[in-house]
Amino acid sequence: MAASLRCFLRSGKDAVSALQQRGFHRSSAAAVQVTVRDAINQAIDEEMTRDERVYLLGEEVAQYDGAYKVSRGLWKKYGDKRIMDTPISEMGFTGIAVGSAMAGLRPICEFMTFNFAMQAIDHIINSAAKTCYMSAGLQPVPIVFRGPNGAAMGVAAQHSQCFASWYAHCPGLKVVSPWSSEDAKGLLKAAVRDDNPVVVLENELLYGVSFEMSEESQSKDFVLPIGKAKVERQASGHVLDGNCHITLVSFSRDVGNCMDAAAVLAKEGIDCEVINLRTIRPLDVECIQTSVMKTNHLVTVEGGWPQSGVGAEICAKIMEGPAFNYLDSPVTRVTGVDIPMPYAKILEEHTMPQIKDIIFAVKKTLNV
Repeated sequence: MAASLRCFLRSGKDAVSALQQRGFHRSSAAAVQVTVRDAINQAIDEEMTRDERVYLLGEEVAQYDGAYKVSRGLWKKYGDKRIMDTPISEMGFTGIAVGSAMAGLRPICEFMTFNFAMQAIDHIINSAAKTCYMSAGLQPVPIVFRGPNGAAMGVAAQHSQCFASWYAHCPGLKVVSPWSSEDAKGLLKAAVRDDNPVVVLENELLYGVSFEMSEESQSKDFVLPIGKAKVERQASGHVLDGNCHITLVSFSRDVGNCMDAAAVLAKEGIDCEVINLRTIRPLDVECIQTSVMKTNHLVTVEGGWPQSGVGAEICAKIMEGPAFNYLDSPVTRVTGVDIPMPYAKILEEHTMPQIKDIIFAVKKTLNV
């Protein structure tokens, strides 16, 4: 298992390098560059120091320092009782984690990939998500389910699925999906402190990517609110100056693709407002509506499949709300191709959303 995951990490080096070359090294005097991996590590470390009820369990999280080195150094600091290696049995250790949360602990349950969490779906949904409601609010289940989600590189169908829309479909779960290092740290700390089950969908290809972290986010008290999106790139305003304006909404790794597409489109006179959802459930509909009412156009971007996806839900929310009357064209979705992920690299690239796909969708939406 460890050897195969080292292969996964090696296969992702090219993508990580490419991401780092695309502008993620901006810095200021008070800011520092931190990888997403280290930001998650900081969040776990700080929360374990803050609250002795917090512990981490999963496959290879302790002596091996984590399959992706996210838990590096934590076992040596906290020992076997709080950093627990488990057998290769997602059903078994997830059940232990959920039971311990009901008993008053605050577990962080790591999946080597959320594809493997399907082995534990009964505990996540039937045990964790539904208990607070079924107990009339008397039994909280303060647990975090976290790990890599969506496509990596060269890992084929059974390691590449995006589960954002799956978990966002279920009442009783909160679902977050970070892009930057600040997202990763602030959202994970919020998830650990929440009394409800929270699913944290990370991305393997982002673990080694460095982002700027502000002085504020370096504090041990830094927490991001669950349920609030962030406008990563502001559009200038309504189409009164002759330029074309459009809103791009995305989450996780595809936020970076949207930022890159926006930079290309800006040179052609197309002004994009880029929204980083951060939270999939509850969805920050107000943020999206406000942006659409300013730009009059919307494109959603996600790595998951199109049917019943996050983009489909956003389309429905816009149709049902006040922003619909501001649309000058139909909403366009950019998604993964509706097939299981191929193994071959050339096919894999055609299966995931690319920058060129976003640019094409924007121009199609604007009819330019």
